[in-house]
Amino acid sequence: MGKMISRGLALAMIAGAFTAPAAIAEGEFSGNVALTTDYVWRGFSQNSENPSLQGGFDYANGAFYAGTWAAIVDFGGANMELDLYGGFAGETEAGLAWDIGVIGYVYPDADDLDFLEIYGGLGYTFDAVSVGGYVYVDPDNETVYFDASAGFSATDTLGFDVTAGTYLDGFDEYSNFSLGATLSTEYVDFDLRVWGTDVDDDELADERVVLTVSRSL
Repeated sequence: MGKMISRGLALAMIAGAFTAPAAIAEGEFSGNVALTTDYVWRGFSQNSENPSLQGGFDYANGAFYAGTWAAIVDFGGANMELDLYGGFAGETEAGLAWDIGVIGYVYPDADDLDFLEIYGGLGYTFDAVSVGGYVYVDPDNETVYFDASAGFSATDTLGFDVTAGTYLDGFDEYSNFSLGATLSTEYVDFDLRVWGTDVDDDELADERVVLTVSRSL
């Protein structure tokens, strides 16, 4: 899961379906590991524009899911980010996918940065095109963030997606976007993505191209 992948749905949707974490087979554990040229979250580099090693583990049983994910970061005195999350996800008889949960962002060496978000999302797939959106609420920092995504499955292994997000309240209400292409192979997956924001005075929010190589365990 992790912020890079699950926050925004884009990488999940290119598979031709809205895929919440609970899509893992019932009662199963899974893992993932990734190396990215830059860890970007909501348009901002989280590792001072340097490569980041990331990975996590997930558990799902029926509609319930839980997991943890970690990444190397470099901001505000933090060197590592640890995400802890859990929730419920499923799909209605009409094919409308839903996902609700909570995620805590923990920075072991800079605990003043810790925060928590409550989220909810909906998605739907029309043949090879999928659309979806999430709302995230941070009660302590009083922020509300919304993102929407659309993905297109060109083949069983190649997909394209676009995601746009904005803070409806808090954090100067800035917006960001990403355009990406993902290729799945027998051994690893490749994601090539362009990020951008409407922030003009912070180089960590400049437009950038990010390559991520990941593998499911």
